[in-house]
Amino acid sequence: MLKQRVITALVLLGLLIPALLASDARWFALLTLAFIGAAGWEWMRLNGTAGGPAVALGVALAAACGAALAAGWTQRPPTAGWALAALAWVLGGALALRAGVAGWPRLPRALRGVLGLVLLWLAWLALAQARALGLNFILSVFCLVWMADSAAYFGGRRFGRRKLAPAISPGKSWEGAVSGLIGVLVLALVWLALDTERSSLYGRLVAAHGPALLVAGVLLLVAMSVVGDLFESLVKRAAGAKDSSALLPGHGGVLDRIDALLPVFPIALALAAL
Repeated sequence: MLKQRVITALVLLGLLIPALLASDARWFALLTLAFIGAAGWEWMRLNGTAGGPAVALGVALAAACGAALAAGWTQRPPTAGWALAALAWVLGGALALRAGVAGWPRLPRALRGVLGLVLLWLAWLALAQARALGLNFILSVFCLVWMADSAAYFGGRRFGRRKLAPAISPGKSWEGAVSGLIGVLVLALVWLALDTERSSLYGRLVAAHGPALLVAGVLLLVAMSVVGDLFESLVKRAAGAKDSSALLPGHGGVLDRIDALLPVFPIALALAAL
């Protein structure tokens, strides 16, 4: 299993790093478009649509991303879209988690399918625009999610006592969530010390609105990274699945790797646009 995980991780890094560093941001947009299409296929399977229809809808999602790229939306998407996406994640995520595993299947299957595909499309558009805003910006958002996850893992193992959502993800604790927040705040301070151009997410927030919005923004983004993770866990539990698919040997599926990113990137762009 470990060998599989390492090989898969190396292959993914071999694809992602050159695309991320390319001078033309469209290479990154095209690569992530393929991943989002695969995530769309996984989403449909988890929500009761399998076989050819799931593949077709995954392809349709990738095509919708391609149409947005061709139309230039990755360079100038409507700012209101990020605010709406943020609202959908904050309110919709809270409602879904409150309803729990038993509540999710009660929604009509078609509604669940459309909802997921729209959220995946918005997440891809946010990823593509974040790369268009610059390497410093997109890395600052990626590292926020990675730090929140890593600090929560180690903090939870060391201090975890009170379960955060035992019916959805028994391994998560409130202590881990707080550790994730502290880790990201430290990351933001270090990044700000090095970010003389103020082109990162943290730099933009401080330059435009001061430290108070930076702290509030970090708190919101860390919380939403947890919501994204829990939401995917909820959907998998409702479907009786351990992983979203087996596309990434040793790692599960694409959704398993990007779940925390899905709400964070649209909300980060909404904050950056304030």
